[in-house]
Amino acid sequence: MKIAIPDLISNSYFPAAAAVELGFFRDEGLDMELELIFPFDRTLEVMRDGGVDFVGGSAHSVPHAFPCWQGAKVLASLAQGMYWFLIMRSDLNATHGDVSCVKGRTIGAAPLVDLGLKQLLVESGINLEADEVNIAPVPGAFLGDSKNFGVAAAKALEASLIDGFWANGMGAEVAIRHGAGTMVIDARRGDGPPNAFNYTMPALITTDKLIEEQPDAARAAIRAIKKTHAALKEDVSLATEVGRKLFPEEEAALIADVVTRDLPYYDVAISEEFVSGMSAFSKAQGLITDDVTYDQVSNADLRSEWA
Repeated sequence: MKIAIPDLISNSYFPAAAAVELGFFRDEGLDMELELIFPFDRTLEVMRDGGVDFVGGSAHSVPHAFPCWQGAKVLASLAQGMYWFLIMRSDLNATHGDVSCVKGRTIGAAPLVDLGLKQLLVESGINLEADEVNIAPVPGAFLGDSKNFGVAAAKALEASLIDGFWANGMGAEVAIRHGAGTMVIDARRGDGPPNAFNYTMPALITTDKLIEEQPDAARAAIRAIKKTHAALKEDVSLATEVGRKLFPEEEAALIADVVTRDLPYYDVAISEEFVSGMSAFSKAQGLITDDVTYDQVSNADLRSEWA
């Protein structure tokens, strides 16, 4: 079986990668291979077309490849809450929590990921057009053997190719440690509108077809993520072990610190509150036209595996 993620050198979907590298999928009877397929819109399309069995990615993006949530489900949360950061170039002297710093600026963000920033800014009183906020792809982020959008964004920020970026915790960590970036928004930990936490989350996603034809595999995949969460909570140095297998040296040395901050959000359950918040966000950003229900997002028969 195959599981695909759109970012490799990252904490965003790290539990999925760690479940492969630490053997937890194997322990559950799944011979799982990890693939990098980027950007995330393409990752979902490959799963839709049968190229991979599971995806670790942003929950809100499912309707891109499965309109109206027809044909796919979120099996488990890889971590609770919207998991991207707004980082601005240090020389702009932005302050933590002040979203007005985006006015007249170019902010790098990946496809589908950018929707979270757009909604957060709108709900914070920013008029994207009138305030001349340009949210665009990061130059060169998806060229060649791209391993991670966040790290590419950090490098672009350091080179002053962009004024800021909206990306994952590893990209934020690299930019801040290099002195190139300033943290402005961390939605997972309370910055921005309160409901931004439930715009999306990193999730384990699969197709209805797999759930119907291989329900035991779906259950096993959830258990593997649960065991990965538990193992990392007990010994976060395991993150470094995984990082040394998958990441360049600098990011391998940072991953345990980044994952340590994520540990309180390691819970596989998908709540009705989350689905309601994601539904409202998705409608506002045009991903869906009607509210999505709890049963459309998660499979009722598999929820017992979260306990």
